Amino acid sequence: MAYNAYSLKEVASKPERLAPGHRMCAGCGSTVAVRAVMRALRPEDKAVVTLATSCLEVSTMTYPYTSWEDSYIHTAFENAAATTSGVVAGYAAKKNKGKLDETYKFITFGGDGGTYDIGFQSLSGAMERGTDMVYVCYDNEAYMNTGIQRSSSTPMYADTTTSAVGVDSVGKPQYKKDLTAIMAAHRIPYVAQTTFLGNFKDLHHKAETAIYTEGPAFLNVMAPCPRGWRYEEADLMDICKAAVETCVWPLFEVVEGEWILNYEPKNKLPVTEYLKLQGRFKHLFKPENAVLLERIQDDVDRRWEELRLRAGAL
Repeated sequence: MAYNAYSLKEVASKPERLAPGHRMCAGCGSTVAVRAVMRALRPEDKAVVTLATSCLEVSTMTYPYTSWEDSYIHTAFENAAATTSGVVAGYAAKKNKGKLDETYKFITFGGDGGTYDIGFQSLSGAMERGTDMVYVCYDNEAYMNTGIQRSSSTPMYADTTTSAVGVDSVGKPQYKKDLTAIMAAHRIPYVAQTTFLGNFKDLHHKAETAIYTEGPAFLNVMAPCPRGWRYEEADLMDICKAAVETCVWPLFEVVEGEWILNYEPKNKLPVTEYLKLQGRFKHLFKPENAVLLERIQDDVDRRWEELRLRAGAL
């Protein structure tokens, strides 16, 4: 299905590959991301899903039950991409020997802890080797499964259990790692950044492109967590929209090295419109922390202009 021929009704009518009844929290972004990515598969294609230890894993795969309709592998926190690499190699060997006729796609899911941090060497290696797979990071910006500890994906000044706000702390002091750009630096065929907006057109297009691109592909999906970000369950879509409209989380893709900006706000909103929706940034709105808000805005503006320059939008 081409991007321009996208039909919400047609896509939504596809059978679900992640069954309902799992134990994920209401308002969680990770299962929304998974359902959208898996829906990009063609009905005739089978998939092998590899999942690093995470909230998503413990809540969708409790032995002897599973929410996954496709073949599923639970692997360790640090080696999801390496596990998929081995499976892809085994599949190719059987194909070459004529022992398999079916077409399989290989999709790995990991949170930011298992992607930005603990599993980064495994991911980088798989991408560098050219493994024909899709790695999807559902980025909820902390180690949510083990108690909301900060990760290298956690934004500056966010309140977490290991960067707690107090008398001598205003949250995490470091910048968020730009993993999407790092993956683009691997010079793989396809890299994209997306989240949940409106009719999911952007997410569907990028998931489908990633799955059906020959060679390694990487998809970074902002997937908010209601417990860690401290928002009301119904506000999930509003937060994602605000992230895009403030340019905190721009929508772009890198196709064979070419940077493409998919959306440019007509009226770029101030970053406070995004931050005020989340309890983890509540402390920033105290009068004495106004300078911190300015620092965040300056960083967002700088990175936005850098992206526009890379994409030839300046």
